[in-house]
Amino acid sequence: MSDERKTALRWPLGLLERQPPAPGPDSSLAAHHSSLIDTFGRRHNNLRVSVTDRCNLRCTYCMPEDVTFRDKSELLTFEEITAFVRVAATLGVNKVRLTGGEPLMRKELHKLVRLIAAVPGIMDIGVTTNGILLAEQAQSLFDAGLRRMNVSLDTLDPGRFRELTRRDGVERVIAGLDAAKRAGFAPIKVNAVAIRGFAEYDVVPLARYCRDNGFELRFIEYMPIGADLWEREKVFFASEILALIGREVSELMPANTDPSAPALEYAYRDGSGTVGVIASVSRPFCSSCNRIRLTADGKLRNCLFALDETDVKELLRGSSINEEAIKGALRQSVWAKWEGHEINAATFVKPDRTMHAIGG
Repeated sequence: MSDERKTALRWPLGLLERQPPAPGPDSSLAAHHSSLIDTFGRRHNNLRVSVTDRCNLRCTYCMPEDVTFRDKSELLTFEEITAFVRVAATLGVNKVRLTGGEPLMRKELHKLVRLIAAVPGIMDIGVTTNGILLAEQAQSLFDAGLRRMNVSLDTLDPGRFRELTRRDGVERVIAGLDAAKRAGFAPIKVNAVAIRGFAEYDVVPLARYCRDNGFELRFIEYMPIGADLWEREKVFFASEILALIGREVSELMPANTDPSAPALEYAYRDGSGTVGVIASVSRPFCSSCNRIRLTADGKLRNCLFALDETDVKELLRGSSINEEAIKGALRQSVWAKWEGHEINAATFVKPDRTMHAIGG
């Protein structure tokens, strides 16, 4: 390993420091029954809902080129998703993010946004999209009540875009970002997966593009969740990203960071914008994780890398919704959540599902 790579693992100059929150007095089983708290004192208020496993890209770090998608009858309906959100809200969930696959491939997604926005207790609704269909849907999603948006964009170069996604379309993503900005979305975050061999060329252009257009840039370390064999040597570390931006774009300084947020925030010293890094590999944020996940086919997961999941689809179907059983499934899933994903441990086991089937 090169000296630069070793330095990256040591987090130089005090960058990327964050103290995990101390477990509160309510991290007991009794408190767990009134809210979603696990055995490590983490309170879960953030629900990520996958609305489809289908996607119009084939990103190498996410899914295989050849894939069989689930029949539409296997997916939760908008009404079933809303019913689940309504139950989760009674247990303290107040944030929902819609994911996929590519969520904008789900027909009339704005109708689901409107349904969730009407659920008592839900204060924040976001979506994570690859942006290919965003130009056509940005206004209808905003009108339905969506306000926050993350758009995946790993490179501005058409050739590298095709190499990473196995499809063309970078110009459509840029058009989608422009449309989201015109519609009034704020904040608009751009997510970029940092893979060695690509990030060296794309970090600086992406940083300049986002700073010039008022987008909040987030770099995500390459994780073992795709179809291809994961190689740790391909991880372009967060500290390397920050050093490159500070050297080639503008000096960065630590900014206020929500302790429950996955990204560590940095601001340009000249006040021209922010950059975030999600250091899932080199600086895991598991100690402050507040997320639970519902897959498009109705499986409840307490971690992106979970090896077990709970089927709640049957509890949502039929003539009546079994709310108490759903609450029990949520409580049990969160209570069973492990301390961390163990990517850096010899005992790590890669989940059977790839990212597109879990939800980004």
